[in-house]
Amino acid sequence: MADKKDSTLKILSDNRQAFHNYFLLERFECGMVLTGTEVKAAKDGKVQLKEAYANVLSNEAWLINAHISQYSHGNRENHPPIRNRKLLLHRREIDKLLAITREKGLALIPIKVYLKNGRIKCEIAVAKGKKLHDKRETERAKTAEAEARAEMRRRA
Repeated sequence: MADKKDSTLKILSDNRQAFHNYFLLERFECGMVLTGTEVKAAKDGKVQLKEAYANVLSNEAWLINAHISQYSHGNRENHPPIRNRKLLLHRREIDKLLAITREKGLALIPIKVYLKNGRIKCEIAVAKGKKLHDKRETERAKTAEAEARAEMRRRA
């Protein structure tokens, strides 16, 4: 039998704020074009997705405003922390994203960056912004569910 690669995921960075601020409709896994020092810094977990978003420009997908800190041993060959990074997707996926983002109120938000089979991947989601009352409703539902679980544990 052929050796199977270890398919464990190691999450390098996640965007928790995205779950609070957006309704996530559809998710896509994509590769990223990175330089050598970016890969080393990302593997150290020095990635921030807080204000990042994705966009389709001239039939290519780009990750914009993602912050990957400089690698500590990178010397003069180090990368700029904030730059546009190309996302690797199939043509049909890029066309689908382009059609979706033309709709009113939808954006592409990076959810997490992770290591899969030795390669750095980014998960992006088609997202619709939440209004303040939606955020409150979600928080209320989470609180009620947590209280119900605590009560069930207490009774058992």
